[in-house]
Amino acid sequence: MLYIKKSTLPKCGLGLFSSEDIAKGEYIAEYKGDVYSWKKCIDRAAEEDKAGYVFYVNKNYCIDAYDFPLELARYGNDAMGLRRKKGVTNNSEYLVKGKRVYIVSQKKIKAHTEILVHYGEDYWDEFEECDDDN
Repeated sequence: MLYIKKSTLPKCGLGLFSSEDIAKGEYIAEYKGDVYSWKKCIDRAAEEDKAGYVFYVNKNYCIDAYDFPLELARYGNDAMGLRRKKGVTNNSEYLVKGKRVYIVSQKKIKAHTEILVHYGEDYWDEFEECDDDN
């Protein structure tokens, strides 16, 4: 069973965990939310301050989980992001199947270990550009 608690990564808010062991290759959670174009997601972020939970599939199909706090996949953090912790690596990956997105384990994950999934280089490049503007 999946659950949410404080992330093991510094300053990352909440994280995704499982109360049971997860086998390698297991589908952990589906990323769900409203579907918008990338342009609509950018507009929502600027106009409504709703950003941070968008999974980009393509420019016409993005899954925005901002308004879906019960959708657990949105709580998967990235160990390779800005808040790295020495010795902690990702144990899962995103799998896009058509217009559905899943978190899938890359190795066995022991119970009560945080589920960590790489967001992709483009995601972190965008944040570094924002930091350069400050």
